[in-house]
Amino acid sequence: MDLNLVPDGYIKRKTSTIPFGYELDDNIKGYLKPHPEELEVLSEVSESVSAGEISLGVGVDWLEYETGKKMSRMGLKKHVDKVYGRKQ
Repeated sequence: MDLNLVPDGYIKRKTSTIPFGYELDDNIKGYLKPHPEELEVLSEVSESVSAGEISLGVGVDWLEYETGKKMSRMGLKKHVDKVYGRKQ
């Protein structure tokens, strides 16, 4: 597929698991469509967890309340570690 035809924000699907904030797009095979509202909430929660303002438990509850989608504490921790680096 010509990369110029892939809309902004789309990511290439690399595994069977679909990351939080993305969904399948039947029109563009092999790529995942971003869900901006979910990604925004995930970013806010991740930043708060990384800064130590909230716990992982509060973070996953916040995500579920705002988006209606569940994420495990370990899933959120892995995301925070990936984006902000592991805490010592």
